[in-house]
Amino acid sequence: MFTPESGLEQQYRQIVFRKVFFLIAAVILLFVLTLYSLSHGAASISVSEALGALFNPESNDSFIKTVIWEIRLPRVCAALLAGAGLGLAGAVMQGILRNPLASPFTLGISSAAGFGASLAIVLGIGIGSNSHLIIISNAFIFALAAFVLVFFLARVRGLSPETLILSGIAVMYLFSSMTSFLQYIATAEQLSAVVFWMMGSLSGSSWLQVSVMGVVFLISSPLLMLSAWDFNAMASGSDSALTMGINVNRVTVVSMVISALLTASIISFTGVIGFIGLVAPHMTRMLTGGDHRFLLPSSSISGALLLLAADTLSRNLIPPSEIPLGIMTSFIGVPFFIYILLTRRKGSIS
Repeated sequence: MFTPESGLEQQYRQIVFRKVFFLIAAVILLFVLTLYSLSHGAASISVSEALGALFNPESNDSFIKTVIWEIRLPRVCAALLAGAGLGLAGAVMQGILRNPLASPFTLGISSAAGFGASLAIVLGIGIGSNSHLIIISNAFIFALAAFVLVFFLARVRGLSPETLILSGIAVMYLFSSMTSFLQYIATAEQLSAVVFWMMGSLSGSSWLQVSVMGVVFLISSPLLMLSAWDFNAMASGSDSALTMGINVNRVTVVSMVISALLTASIISFTGVIGFIGLVAPHMTRMLTGGDHRFLLPSSSISGALLLLAADTLSRNLIPPSEIPLGIMTSFIGVPFFIYILLTRRKGSIS
């Protein structure tokens, strides 16, 4: 016998099925794109040769093994981890702050990392035994310093979403202006290095960098996804979440700290990569809805797809030249961002 309850249950199951289907389809698409990215580049390698190098390295010659294992695979893995991390961090920030423009850029993390890298390149100030390590450590330290400064400023007026965003914008402009000053006093060679870093790149990816990003992502992502129910409750407002027994301030601080650490660990290696943390959660929300149990993993997969697609295009559009990754992500992100701006409902983050 049909009852209203059974009808609602069936409808809920259909919704969950669609979201699970999207996740499975996205993973399959990600696998296909990974194979395409491994087999296309300056040196043309067939898909079968790429698969052979991956799963049976002894069956291929040394050239193919070198191209796959030492050049392309670290870069592809870096793109997957960086995109997944930025997509996840962006979804968490948008969910907590209930703002469609929230992202690592909005909170000043990326601009601070850019200043740290510029400080190392132009003045040689930083921690490390060589110039590359100094740039990485500076970018990481200043990214976290910006986040601490944002929280310090926000606490003066209370940890509301509005004060966090306004504090982030102020910090973003502060570090952007200091980076501009360093560019002004830099030599032509130093200026070129700063601009290149600010555009983002995966060309220097190594297995060490992939390992660091992978460890940070594997630790932070489960912690964030375990808070999915809290994010769902907070989506209806802090007051509603408090009535459900959720410590809003604690969830906000812990989740934002984890997101900041994840973002800093990524951009310290890759440089500034824009729009992934902004666009991936929006694209996913349009397809799966606002339930963070599905939104967070889906945003992570979507971010990996977007960044790997952008990196693959940057390597193959004008061979043998390589278009900076930040330019490609902007080409992908800006049209979608304008679409979101024109179509989203007032007061909604979807």
